[in-house]
This record gives sequence, C-alpha cells and structure tokens, in this order.
Amino acid sequence: MSRVHACALNTGAKMPAVGVGREAECPETYEMVSNALKYGYRHIDTAWGYGNEEAVGKAIRDSGIPREEIFVTTKLTNNHHHAVREGFNQSFKALDIGYIDLYLVHWPQAGDPKTGQTIPYGQSPTMAETWKQMEQLVGNECRAIGVSNFSVKNLEILLKDAQVVPAVDQVECHIYLPQTHLDKYCKAKGIVLTSYSPLGQPPSGQTSAILREPLVIELAKKYNTQPGTILISWVAQRDNWTVIPKSSNPQRLKANLEIVKLDQRDHDALSNVHQEPGKLTSLVDYAEKMRNEGTVFGWTVQEMGWEQLN
Repeated sequence: MSRVHACALNTGAKMPAVGVGREAECPETYEMVSNALKYGYRHIDTAWGYGNEEAVGKAIRDSGIPREEIFVTTKLTNNHHHAVREGFNQSFKALDIGYIDLYLVHWPQAGDPKTGQTIPYGQSPTMAETWKQMEQLVGNECRAIGVSNFSVKNLEILLKDAQVVPAVDQVECHIYLPQTHLDKYCKAKGIVLTSYSPLGQPPSGQTSAILREPLVIELAKKYNTQPGTILISWVAQRDNWTVIPKSSNPQRLKANLEIVKLDQRDHDALSNVHQEPGKLTSLVDYAEKMRNEGTVFGWTVQEMGWEQLN
C-alpha cells in the first residue's frame, strides 16, 4: 500500500491526495469524520448544502489532532451567490475550527434566495460577479478559494476578469468520465482537480457499473485489493488530482485510504476504458435526467459546458 501524498495548490498549501466527505446530514456524520481522522485521513470535504458542517467541525475539534494537520473544504450554496460573505460566515460559524482551508463555489448556477429557483445563465449574479466576491474572502479565515462543477467553458469566463486563479476545481471524475480536456486545461492554469464520486453514485442497494468493470475486477485480484481501491488509486495517481470518496462504513473508510501504486500499463488501461462504446458517461444521481432533458439544475448542458454528456 502507498502512503497518501499531497498536491501543492497555487497558494503554496498542501492538499492530501485522498480525502473523505459526506453529502447528507445524518447522525453518522460525527462518527464517520471521527473514524476517518483516527484512520489517518487529513482531508475532510463538506458543504453548507450538506447540512453537516456542525458535526464535521465538532469531530475535528474533538479529535485532538492539531488544526494545521487537517485540510478542510466547504462550499458556497447557490442561494448565496449574491451574498458570498454571508454564506462564508455561516459555514465559518458552523464549523468553528478557526479557519477554512478551501472554500468553493459549489455550482456555477446562482439561485434566487427568495424563490429557490435557478437564475438563468448570464443573469446577475453572474459567475464573474460571484467570483469577485469570493476573491475578497482570501485571508486568515479563508486560506484558498476555488470552484466545483466548472467546465473549461465556464472557467474561461471566470478567468477573463479574475484577480485570483481558483486553487481547485472539484468535479465528477472516474474511469468512465476522466475529464481529459479539463485535466489538460487546469494543469496549464495551475488549478488542482478533485474527483468526487470516483466510484459512481448507484441507487441504494445496487453496485456501481465501474465496480463491475472486468478490468477493475482483474486488477483488484492482481494487486490483492478491492475494486474500489483500484478506482481511487487510479485518480490519486493522476498528476494534479485529489479524490474524495464518500463512505461511513468503517471497513470501506480504511480500504479507501489504502491506495496502491498501479503499474503505468495498468493505469493507462484504466484511462482508456471510457473509449469503449457506451462507456463515456456520468454516474451521478442526476445523470439520467441530464441525458433525458438536457439540463442540469436549471441550466442546459451547453451552458454548463457538458455537451459530451448529453
């Protein structure tokens, strides 16, 4: 098993290549984060929209681990694009951990705080207007800023007038969706990429298609590990990438951190799986609606810059 390395951000900070997160408020959040820290995780991902920042913060405070050894990411909700400082202050208070290592714009779409409806593409607050507010956060309480679910198209718009280059772009990434175009672009711009849903998001009780992929099963046998570990290792071994698998199961939490060093030939083979017919696809829970309706939370796939998934 390989020791988890860290990626250097454009701020100079080090972000552990493998982290853990939880997308929902539930009684297990405190226990999950506590266990993760006990097992050796030092990269915790959350968001105001997940409703679990208080439990995450308490687990970090109760761990006894020096704050500077833990990298914490949280995110701005769509309904706070017009009032970024207010959104940040809510997360800062809920976490109560002294400072936030990385604060992300969760989605490029802004929401109307009165109606909850998505504001049409290009209307105020635009991505650029929201980012201008994000830039004002950088300091002792907010060490770095970034984005999530941004395509090359929308990063280009953001960077046109940006004073601060995003440190990170967090996106769906796995062997069926390797984000090769975004990968090349972000490397050139000095933006680290973080993969969410590296194992897919199958419905409850079902196994993700990539965990059943014959090559993944074959490599799991070769390296004497689990298919999920192979998939996480594939992301973590990519230059300029970090990965945040989500699990509350203690055994899977441990396994997800035990990445293996894949032979380059095996890594390359996994990188090419998406080229097989019908394999290039999103595996998140909204993917079917995106394919059927051509929209993602109120924006078209063209506005998202995700045409390849339509």
